[in-house]
Amino acid sequence: METMGVSQGYTIFPSINLSNDSETIYTGSPSGELFSPWHDISFYNKDDDSYNMVVEIPRGSVKKMEMFKSEEHNPIKQDTNGDGTFREYPYPICWNYGFIPQTWEDPEFANPVVEGLCGDNDPIDVVEIGSSLAKVGTLYKIKILGVYAMVDSGELDWKVIAINLGDPLAAKINSIEDVEEVMPGELVKIMEWFRDYKTVNGNPVNRFALNGVCMGATYARDVIRETHELWKKEFLKK
Repeated sequence: METMGVSQGYTIFPSINLSNDSETIYTGSPSGELFSPWHDISFYNKDDDSYNMVVEIPRGSVKKMEMFKSEEHNPIKQDTNGDGTFREYPYPICWNYGFIPQTWEDPEFANPVVEGLCGDNDPIDVVEIGSSLAKVGTLYKIKILGVYAMVDSGELDWKVIAINLGDPLAAKINSIEDVEEVMPGELVKIMEWFRDYKTVNGNPVNRFALNGVCMGATYARDVIRETHELWKKEFLKK
């Protein structure tokens, strides 16, 4: 499988279903050739040591948009409940949220460092703490700051903390310690949001492994590399 990079061009192609006013976002080249935002975009940019993030949910939104793994070109659209109604968060998300391409949390890989937990079968999630309001499908270059090991329904669901390289605060924030200094309370806010958001619907709280600590940038990079290797093992063989 040949991979694409940011420099090769990236265009969003929205499609509206008029029957239910739902939106589906496809990605591709400026010439109109569609490709997968999950498989066909590099996860890492060697030129500036940054990583790539595809935005699924903009800051302030309640729509549970996500990349559909089983559909051709992996479009981003709103997820549905079992009864066919659209999924929404109980309250707006406070950050731009998405995933790092070419990563995968393998549901059959029991992580020996994190309680032997297996992955959630999705690419690794990113919480982007910058000030911009992203559009669904936007591709960002991000600086990795840290990671939480969230456990959701018994599955390991990493939450990478990052900032858009183009954000005004990016030059000041290079670590978890910098986040605490420049944006005091932000890491606790992230942890509490993801811990509690499902409880509104009567579900139990999500918990956090590794003693609930937000691990630093080096640890987070290792986790991303690990999930990239799992992605390569699973998807490049096809």
